[in-house]
Amino acid sequence: MRKLRNIHLFAILIAMLTALGMFSGAKAAERMSVTVTGQGPDVVLIPGLASSGAVWDATVKQLSASHRVHVVQVAGFAGAPVAGNAEGPVVEPLVEAIDDYIKSAKLKSPAVIGHSLGGFTGLLLAQRHPQDVGRLLIVDSLPFFATLMSPTATVEAVRPQAAAMRDAIAGMDAATFEGQQTLTLPRMVKSPDGLKAALEWSKTSDRGAVARAMYDLMTTDARPGLPPMKTQVTVLYPMDPTTGATPAMVDGLYGNAYATLPGVTLKRIDDARHFIMLDQPQAFAAAVEAFLR
Repeated sequence: MRKLRNIHLFAILIAMLTALGMFSGAKAAERMSVTVTGQGPDVVLIPGLASSGAVWDATVKQLSASHRVHVVQVAGFAGAPVAGNAEGPVVEPLVEAIDDYIKSAKLKSPAVIGHSLGGFTGLLLAQRHPQDVGRLLIVDSLPFFATLMSPTATVEAVRPQAAAMRDAIAGMDAATFEGQQTLTLPRMVKSPDGLKAALEWSKTSDRGAVARAMYDLMTTDARPGLPPMKTQVTVLYPMDPTTGATPAMVDGLYGNAYATLPGVTLKRIDDARHFIMLDQPQAFAAAVEAFLR
């Protein structure tokens, strides 16, 4: 189980996201950009830490014939200008920026799909602005990431370690950071093409923004907000036997994490790592279709 936790912790620390676009909403413009494709019911796609919105390219192709797809690009990730994420918290302002975008664009309870940091952002959005989220698909994310370090973790207990991790990442030079990612990302992506893309997104991300976003994830506990949630939530999570984990171990990890969320649907995707959409594109596409049905 420790090995499983370590693997998922790596996934949390440097997961992925890109897209460029224009929209109204001052809060949103400071923190992200959005690309809109297609016509139909609205779907918002949020990538993960140090990732590009391009992680959703296949999903956009899948959905744009029947949906209007809004792909978020977080400022400072994957080469995007750092803008409002140049200092201070990243995740909480991103939640409010997406709320601002949804209201400014007059979206009516769109479906929201988020990967890693994006899934956590979607969860907070559904808790704090439930009218913004018609349904939510969380792709390999947890309501309190620090439980990967210890199942009894609390925000206060983990804060010093999270701060040390934040400061270490922010203090790395470009070559050291790229070397770390070259070692880390193969644990999160099996697909050779997907790994190549993820490495490029990571090395072109602003290290300060990545470090502070990681700190936000480690020190924000969304579990107290799970029991009163009314939003329909589906959680996809990966199972890779090469990590030494068993299906029972992985099922238990995610089942326990979301045990207090009413009506949650949990679905395991086998032979995949953290970037499920890159490792198992057909299975991921089928899960998205089922989620939107």
